[in-house]
Amino acid sequence: MTQVLIADDHPLFRSALKLALDACVDSVAVLETEDLEQTRTLLADRRDIDLLLLDLHMPGSNGLTGLAGIRCEFPEVAVVVISANEDPAVIRRALDHGAAGFIPKSSGLDVLTEAVTAVLDCKTWVPPHLHRTVASIQDGDGELAERIARLTPQQFRVLQMVAEGSLNKQIADRLGIQERTVKAHMSEIFAKLEVRNRTQAGIAFRRLELVDPSTIQA
Repeated sequence: MTQVLIADDHPLFRSALKLALDACVDSVAVLETEDLEQTRTLLADRRDIDLLLLDLHMPGSNGLTGLAGIRCEFPEVAVVVISANEDPAVIRRALDHGAAGFIPKSSGLDVLTEAVTAVLDCKTWVPPHLHRTVASIQDGDGELAERIARLTPQQFRVLQMVAEGSLNKQIADRLGIQERTVKAHMSEIFAKLEVRNRTQAGIAFRRLELVDPSTIQA
């Protein structure tokens, strides 16, 4: 049985994705979460999940931060991004960070079914009308994605807290580790990201952040 996790804070869109999965997969078990922390917990508890359909903008995830963190911690799980943001540059960046596909939230049920079918068949799927544009983009996140992929899951969490402005002692308290361990992580993070200090490390992480299109006033 194919195990699929839908991580999205919009119940109606989760329902649409579930209909698409029921239409194109003979034997499927669908799990649902509505924020990044629930998603991480479920992925850690259920190592049999085959596919994650991940919203770029849900509680705990700001743009590509959730995708990069999931790919760092659970590299064996195929991840397809679902988003209201259809900017070809964003799609290119998501693919650079390991997404197996990108499904716009404007998609109808037939397109959702096509996309899910392709990904479960181990194909990369992006909207057909954007395929050529996405493929032509040269200045994606390839180099940044490669550097972030070198981090361990704990180092990624430390980096995220650094970007939030947390001090070493605060990071140690939140993660339940000693401050000298945080300092050791920081040294590794600097080396893997090829930066010299906390400021540069924070800037590198914040490049993953994206504005949620739903929050932009018309």
